[in-house]
Amino acid sequence: MRYEAPETSEAAADLLAKFKGEARILAGGTDLLVQMKTDMVTPELIVDIKGIKETRTIVEKDGAFTIGAAVSGAELKEHPTLSKIWPGIVEGANLIGSTQVQGRASLGGNLCNASPAADSVPTLIAAGATVVIAGPNGRREAPVADVAVKPRTTSLAKGEFVVAFKLPKKAPHTGDAYLRFIPRTEMDIAVVGCGVVLTLDGKGVCTAARVSLGAVAERCLLVPEAGAALVGSKLDKAALDKLEAAARAACRPIDDKRGTKEFRIDIAGVLARRTALIALERASKA
Repeated sequence: MRYEAPETSEAAADLLAKFKGEARILAGGTDLLVQMKTDMVTPELIVDIKGIKETRTIVEKDGAFTIGAAVSGAELKEHPTLSKIWPGIVEGANLIGSTQVQGRASLGGNLCNASPAADSVPTLIAAGATVVIAGPNGRREAPVADVAVKPRTTSLAKGEFVVAFKLPKKAPHTGDAYLRFIPRTEMDIAVVGCGVVLTLDGKGVCTAARVSLGAVAERCLLVPEAGAALVGSKLDKAALDKLEAAARAACRPIDDKRGTKEFRIDIAGVLARRTALIALERASKA
């Protein structure tokens, strides 16, 4: 096995593009190392991106954030303003594994592992976050929602990797939240996850809303109908009932040891309602 630690995104992309065998990116390594130990993957080349400065920084400019792909969940939580402005995103990232794991697990790794149950992804999708992707032909941006296409499969072309995430400036009176259901009290994989970002006007009426669900399909989903159910309301019972129905209608889950299809569909509606109410409370105080 060959190990490389380039210091620029161009060098990393060149290595990945030219290598003929199986290559993997190492950011935090909390998924990759486990997969290697269990022989799920046997890469011939590992490209460690932590030496690339922009993958390890959080930059705030004019209210927007650029977060390096190898920044850990613990570093997100410790940032002086990020957790205050985007608490739902930070909360989602800090549900990944144990405290020790959160010191290594990265946003980039959680996204590109392409698990439908990834905890950091739904609120990023709901926030309209994008990723900066480096590759042999330069750079491009894409919505977070477009990166994972099915379990352990991304839309990234050969030689491409995620360098950073971009979070837009948060509109006034906007709140975000993430909730998940798990069989245990902590350190488990989501049976269903839900991220909500919504904005209120000066009278408490919802003017914009985005809802994303995890673990209910082959990838995390943006559910436009669920967001639309809240717009124009003060999140009264009728609007929340429409939200629940839209969330359930979007689900196309599988049966597994954590839950049946029917259970996941039911829980998706319940979580959407609860997450929206937390986002509402935060928006009213923002």
